[in-house]
Amino acid sequence: MRRRPQSYLALEELGRVRLSRHFFMRNFLNSEIGNFHGVPNLPEDPDVAIAAGRRLAEELLDPLFETFGQVEIRSGYRSPTLNYFGAKVARPQKCSQNEKNFAGHIWDRRDGVGRMGACVSLVIPWFADRFAEGRDWRDLAWWIHDHLPYHELYFFPKLAAFNLTWREERAPRILSYIAPKGTLLAAGAEPGESLAERQARYADFPAFRGIAYP
Repeated sequence: MRRRPQSYLALEELGRVRLSRHFFMRNFLNSEIGNFHGVPNLPEDPDVAIAAGRRLAEELLDPLFETFGQVEIRSGYRSPTLNYFGAKVARPQKCSQNEKNFAGHIWDRRDGVGRMGACVSLVIPWFADRFAEGRDWRDLAWWIHDHLPYHELYFFPKLAAFNLTWREERAPRILSYIAPKGTLLAAGAEPGESLAERQARYADFPAFRGIAYP
């Protein structure tokens, strides 16, 4: 059982934990809010954070990496202390309240019904370039829906960044701050477009997990 890091060496060791083929725990511990305001971003329950982060990395992030290449992590794990600071103290940092972020950015706390989960905010440079040229964000949203076992997607206007959440007993839904804003797919609902229509949107995307790494 791991305890919250109490020394630099313990934090260094936590960062070395490999979550998947392409990602280590260290990839998700950096925080611009924490760095600027001097608030440490240390898991209170590293074992749960690692378990949730491993599922996120193996099931969602590795396939993205092996399909599109570089995946830029904007915000990963947030400790309860740091998330509270971002939500209540250092506003407007746009962090949701802690309870809403359990099994989200706060990987080491289960949600209100006991599900483990993890969220990461990321940018896919390959798609960001095309989005800048006018590509519809829904093309990527439907590709993820049809290929990955996600729980929630939430898209943002800058660089077509999005929150990607893995959670136990998932109930997929897709939301966006990009026009058309709002809910593209409600939890438990069927897509408003047929599979053929969705596939036509992303017919020119790279082959799923088509990048062969040595």
